[in-house]
Amino acid sequence: MNSNHRPKRQRRFRSLLRLGRDREGAAALEFAVLAVPFMLLIFATFETFFAFAGEQLMANAVETMARKVRTGEITFGQGKPTDVTEAEFRQLFCDEISILRMCSATEAASPEKLYLDVRQFSSFADMPREVPKVSTADYADLDTTELAFAPGGANSKNMLRAYYRWQIMTDLMRPYITNIRPAGKPVPTDFLIVQTAAFENEDYDD
Repeated sequence: MNSNHRPKRQRRFRSLLRLGRDREGAAALEFAVLAVPFMLLIFATFETFFAFAGEQLMANAVETMARKVRTGEITFGQGKPTDVTEAEFRQLFCDEISILRMCSATEAASPEKLYLDVRQFSSFADMPREVPKVSTADYADLDTTELAFAPGGANSKNMLRAYYRWQIMTDLMRPYITNIRPAGKPVPTDFLIVQTAAFENEDYDD
């Protein structure tokens, strides 16, 4: 064997040994592998937090608006200064949830995410207990055709139901949070927030 080739082979062998002992490249590779699931977990945590924060904000808004209807601070079709239209009521509701910017500039006039149902009933027993859906299929979309704005006057029994389509952006969380599939979308993408208040108006005409 030619002795001139030995130093070259030895140098190559030592280079391979140094490469095997070099942990800088391995650390970078490990970070690259772990960074993606770690970031997905962080995004999923934030998304879950904001979704449930939106749910709590909706609950507070329903309680506030129901109280205003119950006490006569907000009325409808009674010829009073406190009368509001449906669009005005929706704007007042949007103002209550504005901290998370849940309503667009046109949401009050043209619902896309927020849907309100405010109606008078003859008794509490007559009030609906189910979320209106377009079908009985899994992840069926919200049925908005029967929603109305017709609260009663003093001493009337009313129900305020609020629905909000909260879109889930993180793929990791969609199977666990989404509960409706909007029309035209192949997979569930939205978390439907539902909040309800049933109440009897005070005798505010006295």
